[in-house]
Amino acid sequence: MTSAPDINLADELSLAIRIADAADAVSLPYFERQNFTLSRKADHSEVTEADRNTETVIVDLIAKHRPDHAIYGEEHGHAGNAASPWKWVIDPIDGTSNFVRGVPVWATLIALVHDVDGPVMGVISAPALPGRWWAAQGIGAFANGRPMKVSEVSNISEAQISVTFNSGWDQSGGTQALLALQQRAYRARGYGDFWQHMLVAEGAVDIAIDAIGLAPYDNAAVQAIVEVAGGRHTDRFGVRDYEQNSAISTNGRLHDEVITSLKV
Repeated sequence: MTSAPDINLADELSLAIRIADAADAVSLPYFERQNFTLSRKADHSEVTEADRNTETVIVDLIAKHRPDHAIYGEEHGHAGNAASPWKWVIDPIDGTSNFVRGVPVWATLIALVHDVDGPVMGVISAPALPGRWWAAQGIGAFANGRPMKVSEVSNISEAQISVTFNSGWDQSGGTQALLALQQRAYRARGYGDFWQHMLVAEGAVDIAIDAIGLAPYDNAAVQAIVEVAGGRHTDRFGVRDYEQNSAISTNGRLHDEVITSLKV
C-alpha cells in the first residue's frame, strides 16, 4: 500500500493527536462525573450527550483544518467534501456500554482513510485508562509515546487470545469454532472493543476477535494502527476491508490459521 502523494501523513497525525486532546477534554469530565442522560438509538445501542458533544468537537476541528476532506462519524454521519479521496472516520466513544457503567475501557477513535489504500493513519485515545495509541504509514506505531510492534508468537498453543462473543457469532454459527480456538490457545481473555486490538498492536496479545455487527468507525483507526505495528486486521473471512461488520487482529503470523479455524 502506498498513500497518495498529495498529503503529508506526519501533518495529519499531528492534527489527529491535537483533535484527540480536544476530544478527551470533552469526554473525560462526563465519565468522571457520570452526569449525562442515556438513550437508545434505532439499533438499541446506547448513546449519551458525551458521544454527541465529543463528535461535534472532532468534526468542527476537522472541518476547520481540513475543509477539503470528507468526514464520517458514528453520531452525526457524513460531512465535508464527499468527493475527496481522503475521509476522516471517527467514533467519539467506542465502548459506550463501559462508559455508562463507569468502566474505564472506552476511547475516541480517529482515522484517516484513503479511498484506494484504506486506513493509513489512526489515533485511539482512552483517557480514563489512561492510554493512547497512534500510527501512520511510513512513520511508525506508538503506545503512550513508545514504539510498539506485534509479537512473534507463531503457534496457537502459545498464543494469548481475546474474544468478544455476541449474538452475531451465534447467528453465524461460529460460536463453537470460537470456543474451540480459545481452548487451543495458551490463555484466553475478553478485553473487548478497541483495547483488545491495541494489545495485539503492543505485542501483549496475539489474537483479538471482535463481535459481529461492527461499523466502519469501529474498525478504521484500529486497522491502521495494527497494520503499522506489523499485524494484520481483516474481517472474519480474511478480507481487508474496514467497512465489514467483523474484525480480527493478529500478529500476522497466526492470521491465516485463525481465519481457517473460524470457517463454518
